[in-house]
Parts: sequence; C-alpha cells; structure tokens
Amino acid sequence: MQKMIVTILLSFILVQTIAQPKQKATTFLLGQVNLTTHGRTTGNNPWGAGLGIQTFFGSKTKFKAVVELTGDVYLANDKVLRLNTDGTSFTPVDDVPGMVNLFVGASYHPDQHIYLSLMTGPSFINGSMLLGVKPSVGFYFSKTQRCLGKLSYINIFNRDKTTKEDFGSLSLAIGIRLF
Repeated sequence: MQKMIVTILLSFILVQTIAQPKQKATTFLLGQVNLTTHGRTTGNNPWGAGLGIQTFFGSKTKFKAVVELTGDVYLANDKVLRLNTDGTSFTPVDDVPGMVNLFVGASYHPDQHIYLSLMTGPSFINGSMLLGVKPSVGFYFSKTQRCLGKLSYINIFNRDKTTKEDFGSLSLAIGIRLF
C-alpha cells in the first residue's frame, strides 16, 4: 500500500511539473554529510557522506517545485552485532550501509538568500523501498545563487521491520549550480 501511495504521489507531482509551460529549471550538484540522530542501528552507521542533484522548477514566483536525488554511503561502524529475538531464534539486525533517496516537493524562497523546502518520496535501503520526508533550510552564498548550503532533517519511516522504528539523520550539504 505504501509503495502504491508513493508511486501515485510521485507520478502526480512529476506530471504537474512537466506539463507546466516553459519553466526555468535550476540544478545544483550537492556534496553532503549525514549524522544519524536515531535508529535501531545508530552505532553501526553513525555518519555517512554522499552526492546528490537538486533541481528547482519555476522562475519568478516564491514557491517552486523541487526534485532531489541523493545517494549516501555510511562509512563508520562500531562492529557490534545487534540481534532480533524472533521468539525461538536470533537474527541479525540489518545496518544501513547506504541509501538512495528520490524526494519531490515544494520550496518557498522569501528572498534571494534563503529558502525553505519540504520534500517526500521513496528511500531505498538494503533493497527495501521506504517512505521518507525531508524538511530543509537552505541559503545562497551570493546574489548570483551559484553556490548554496543546506541543513536538512531526513526521516525514513518504519526502517526496522521488527520494531517499526524510524531512521533519522541530520544532513549538511553544499552545492554548486550546474545550470
């Protein structure tokens, strides 16, 4: 059911974005660092790094559609085996070696130097597709908007299948405009 809702939501947003008359698109290449804030395997994946692409659609309005594709690898590991108790047996809890996110949403640009965004979409972890949400505060380093910085919170819902715990992280990104 969750996959169907995500697919319908993404399809609707993409159709609305593509069907609009000629809009200016601004794309940024992002480098980011994620610090895990909560999750069952926080010790096994306390931080990660990755790359992404973020595109804003729209030109002269304060509200813009935004699409973001990111990929992160969690490099650190405390080498502790965490186990599920399934009643009669013990199974290892999967850590988060990496994740790929495809988020879509809206952004609000009150002036030339700052923006707020709220995105949602699928997150792919260990072969599973999970629903995620990503609110962000971004800022541009200059009026030309060639470089940006962004602080985000990423929450992946029901990451652990046994306990239904979420996975959350803070993300700090720096980007440069491609076009």
